[in-house]
Amino acid sequence: MNTNSNAYIIIYSTILVVIVAFLLAFVFQALKPMQDANVALDVKKQILYSLNIRGLDGAEAEAKYKEIVKSEEKAGDLSYYVCDIKGEKKYVFPLKGMGLWGGISAFVSVNEDLNTIYGAYFNHESETAGLGAEIKDSQAWQEKFQGKKIADENGEAKIAVVKKVETPEYEVDCVTGATLTSNGVSDMLREGLKKYLDILKK
Repeated sequence: MNTNSNAYIIIYSTILVVIVAFLLAFVFQALKPMQDANVALDVKKQILYSLNIRGLDGAEAEAKYKEIVKSEEKAGDLSYYVCDIKGEKKYVFPLKGMGLWGGISAFVSVNEDLNTIYGAYFNHESETAGLGAEIKDSQAWQEKFQGKKIADENGEAKIAVVKKVETPEYEVDCVTGATLTSNGVSDMLREGLKKYLDILKK
């Protein structure tokens, strides 16, 4: 075959593309179990973070998760985790919302009274580094949610992220320079937690 012909170039390119595609597919399938395991471990670590348990490596996190997470429960389309911390029951609720540039998420742990936040961990897809991304990067900011009440005596959701805290029982300072991201966190907490608590309190 004439190696300078169009037919040769097309055939050669096609074979090369098929081989590369096969190799990429093979590598993807070979690595997928490891990738899935890493994703599962990351979720477990985030749940532990929401329970104020941090600084564990992979094996330690797996062991601690098995020790304190007693069950994963379903409630319609929602799922949540029932945990035990030193003999006290905690509920961990996964939440999703929208920030300034994309999705945000959280795991929030709540005491057995179903109204007091025990701990929280926030994550994001594409918030601005040093601003909105602080919801994930600042452990100190996440710790401000500990002990906050979710709703008032009438069951109305009051938990909020605000520019100026006037009701410390329910409110947390917003992230400086990230008002829209903070508003997204506030909406996510109110709307998301209310769904879980309405179900569990029935």
